[in-house]
Parts: sequence; C-alpha cells; structure tokens
Amino acid sequence: MNGVYFKASRVLAGVLVCLALVACDKAQSPPAAEAALAFHPADECHVCGMVITDFPGPKGAAVGASGTKKFCSPAEMLGWWLQPENHRDDVELYVHDMGRSHWNTPDDAHLIDARTAYFVIGSGLEGAMGVVLASFSDPKAAQKLASETGGKVLRLDDIDQKLLGQATAMSPMSH
Repeated sequence: MNGVYFKASRVLAGVLVCLALVACDKAQSPPAAEAALAFHPADECHVCGMVITDFPGPKGAAVGASGTKKFCSPAEMLGWWLQPENHRDDVELYVHDMGRSHWNTPDDAHLIDARTAYFVIGSGLEGAMGVVLASFSDPKAAQKLASETGGKVLRLDDIDQKLLGQATAMSPMSH
C-alpha cells in the first residue's frame, strides 16, 4: 500500500512542478495585445502621419477588428473615433495615464481604457499639434492638474467634434 501512495505522491509532485513552470512562463511573457499597443520611434499617427514619439504628452491607440491604429494624442484618436464611420462600440480605445507617467516620455506600461479616463483640457501643457487632452485614471490627479493650470476635467461623453474643433482653433500649434 505504501508503494501506491509513494507513486501517487510522485505523480502529484510532478504535475505541480509542471503547473508552476507553466504559470511562470505565462507571467514573464507580455500579452500580444499589450505588445501591439507599444509605441515605437517609427510609428506614425493614423490621422496626421507625423512620428508619434516626436511629441510629449499622452498618445492614443484604437484596437478593432481591422487592427491597431496609433495616434500622436488622445485628441487625434478621439477626433478619428467620433467620425460616424469609426464610432463603434467594438473598438477599444487606450490612452496613457499621465498620473503614473512622465509627460515628455509616457510609459506604455500605463495605458488605460479611454472610456473610463478623466481628461484635462486647457492645461497649457505642450503636446502634439492641436488640442492637448491630458488623460488620467485617477479623478483626483486630473482635478489637481486642472486646478493648477486653469484647465477643465472632462469624461469621454463630454468630448465631441465641436469641442475638439473649438479647442484646436483656440490653442497654439506646438509643432
């Protein structure tokens, strides 16, 4: 009887080791979706064609059935997405969380869902050409920037083409 228990415990130990190795392997390799969202020096904005990493501030990415489209700013991404032919619920929208990232070099490890983000407009911070929308996951961080700079906190539902057009007309071009 002890032989049966000994063999069973060896098999169980082997299974546990295999499961641990599989779990370790999964933890080390980033998901394919995360890798597709990373911004590289050669990436060009889907809207304006400019090199995305040439500008400070948050970037945007839209992921849908047709692939990943990258943008030099949340405003460029939202301007594209708000067009009737692109305004679809099955498109995932991502922006950098500037509460956890440096303004001049946003960290792709801190991309958040734009549908849940808080955006600060009118901060005076430099970004890509046109309106600058600073994006945050934390409403307190967004409100702090807005209070310090005279900006205003918005949610995705507050942003439309008219707002983006008005803000662009009133803001100086960075580049």
